[in-house]
Amino acid sequence: MKTGTLLAIILFVLVALAHLFRLFTGAEVLVNGYQVPQWISIVGVVVPCMIAWLLLKESKSSGR
Repeated sequence: MKTGTLLAIILFVLVALAHLFRLFTGAEVLVNGYQVPQWISIVGVVVPCMIAWLLLKESKSSGR
């Protein structure tokens, strides 16, 4: 697995974990005075996890 791919996977997993933490703690996020709804964090967990999984799958299949 290439270093860049590994770093990207780690970054996507960290982003997903941060959103998961927000979902469990109910932390508020304000952007320019606007409160970001909690459902955005659901997307913020699912999408980065899917991208990380696809990168991992791609790196495993190209390594053959």
